Amino acid sequence: MHLLSILIFMPLVAALLMFLVPSSKKGVYKYIALLIGALQLLLSGGMYHLFHVKGAGITQERLYQFSEHLPWIRLDMGGMGRLEIDYFIGVDGLSMPFLVLTALIMLIAIGASWNMQKGLKGYFILLMILDMAMMGVFSALDFFLFYIFYELMLLPLYFLIGIWGGARREYAAIKFFLYTLFGSVFMLLVIVGLYFSVTDPATGAHTFNMLHMMDPANYVPGSLFSAAAHQELFGISARLLGFIVLFIAFAIKVPIVPLHTWLPDAHVEAPTPVSIILAGILLKIGGYGILRICFSIFPDAALQSAWWLGLIGVISIIYGALVALAQRDLKRLIAYSSVSHMGFVLLGAASLTAEGTAGAVFQMISHGFLSAGLFFLVGMLYDRVHDRDIYHFRGLASIMPRFTAFVAIAFFASLGLPGFSAFIGEAFVIIGAFNSESVHGALPRWMALAGSLGILLSAAYFLWTLQRMFFGQIRLKGGDEWAKALTDASPRETLVMVPMLVLALVLGVYPALALDKINASVLALMELVMNTN
Repeated sequence: MHLLSILIFMPLVAALLMFLVPSSKKGVYKYIALLIGALQLLLSGGMYHLFHVKGAGITQERLYQFSEHLPWIRLDMGGMGRLEIDYFIGVDGLSMPFLVLTALIMLIAIGASWNMQKGLKGYFILLMILDMAMMGVFSALDFFLFYIFYELMLLPLYFLIGIWGGARREYAAIKFFLYTLFGSVFMLLVIVGLYFSVTDPATGAHTFNMLHMMDPANYVPGSLFSAAAHQELFGISARLLGFIVLFIAFAIKVPIVPLHTWLPDAHVEAPTPVSIILAGILLKIGGYGILRICFSIFPDAALQSAWWLGLIGVISIIYGALVALAQRDLKRLIAYSSVSHMGFVLLGAASLTAEGTAGAVFQMISHGFLSAGLFFLVGMLYDRVHDRDIYHFRGLASIMPRFTAFVAIAFFASLGLPGFSAFIGEAFVIIGAFNSESVHGALPRWMALAGSLGILLSAAYFLWTLQRMFFGQIRLKGGDEWAKALTDASPRETLVMVPMLVLALVLGVYPALALDKINASVLALMELVMNTN
C-alpha cells in the first residue's frame, strides 16, 4: 500500500479498533485517536517534505506525486460499452498543503475533545470516519471516488452535531445536511454527464478520470459537455450550466452569501471540536473543489463567469464583516468572520491571475488553523462558565492573562496584521484582483478596493470585541462564581494553541514554505484557463 493510501485509511483502522474495544474502557478511545492523529501529522509532514516542487502539475497524470491507480469497478454494459471506475489518488501543489492542514486540525480537534464525557466510543469512531473522508476528498483523482468521499463526510458530521451539539442541535444538523445534500445531488448529474462526454485515450472507454476531464482532447465530439458542440440546456450553454451546478455545490461548503445560513447555526450548536473541523477543513473543501473541479474541468465557463464570481466574493467579504460586527455571541461572530474571510478566497480565484489564485489557496491554509484556534479559544471560555455572550464579560485580562494573550494574537493574526499569515493571503488576493483588469479584464479594480474595506471591517469587530471583553474593570455576569471558574489556560490548552500561533507567524514571515509548493500548480491552472480565451 502506498503512502497516500496509508494516510487516508489509517483513521478507518483506528475506527475498527475502537469498535472492538469494550465501551467500559472509555479512556482508551481518545488515546487511540491521539496516536492516529499524531501519526497522520508526521506522515503528511514527511510527504510534504518529499513533495518535489518541479513535479507539481494539473493536466498530466505523470506530474502528480504519491499517485496510485488501480482498477476498482468494471461492468460490461453491452452496446453502451464498459463502466470503468478506478481507485485513482494523487496529490499536486493544490492538494498537498491541505493534507497537512487536515492532519493538524484533526489533532487539534482530538485535543479539544479530551474532556468529552458523552458517548465516547461513537464520538471518536465518527471522528475517525470523518478524518478518512476528508483525506480522501483532497486525494481523489477519480470523480466517482471523489463523490463517495465527499458524501461520506455528511454522515459523521450530521451525528456529531445532532447528538453532541447544543440545545438546537437537531435543527442545526438537519439544516446542514439538507443544504449540503441539495448541492451534491445535482453534482451527481453533472458527474454522469461528464462521464459520457470523456473517454480514456488508452482504452477508448468512458471514464471518471478527472485528469482526462481537464483535457479538451478527451471529450467525445458532439457530447453534452464538449466545448466544440455548443450544446444548450434551458437556453444556457451545457458547459456553463455544468459549471454553475458544481459551483453551487461547493459554494454551499465555502460558504458564500446567500448560501451561508447553515454555517452560524451549525457552529453555535456544534461542540467545540466539530466547530474546529467545520471552520478548519470543511470550508476549505468548498474552495478546493472550486479550483480543482469547477475551474479545471470548465475553464471556459470560469473565465465567462469571473465577474459574477468576483462580485459574490466582494458581497461575502463585506456582508460577513458587517453581520459579525452586530453579533453578541462570540462563536457566531467568528462564524460570520469566516464567511467574510472565505470571500477573499472566491475573489482571488475569480481574478484568474497567478497571484490572486495563490493568495486564495494561501488564505484557505491560513484561515484553516487560525479559525480552528479561535473556536478552540471560545470553547475554553464556554467550558468554564457555559456562556459566550460578549456583554457578559469584561476585564478578563486581569484574571486570565495567558488566555488573553492567545486571544489577542489570534485576533491580530486573523485581521491581517503584517507579519502574520492572513496578511500574505489577503494581500495577494487584493494584488491579483487589482491586476486582473490589466491582464484579461476579468475583474474591475473597484472590487479590489471593496475587498480592502473588508480588512478594515475585520479589524473593527476583532478589536472592538477585544476591548469589550478583556480590558477595563472586571465585570462578570456570574460574579464571584464566574471569577473562580475562569481559570487561565491549562498546560494542555497551551500545548494546543501555541503551535497554531507559531505557524501563523512562521507563514507570515516565511510564506515561501507554502507558496513554493503551491506555485507550479497555480501556474498550470492559469495556463489551462487562459488557453480557453
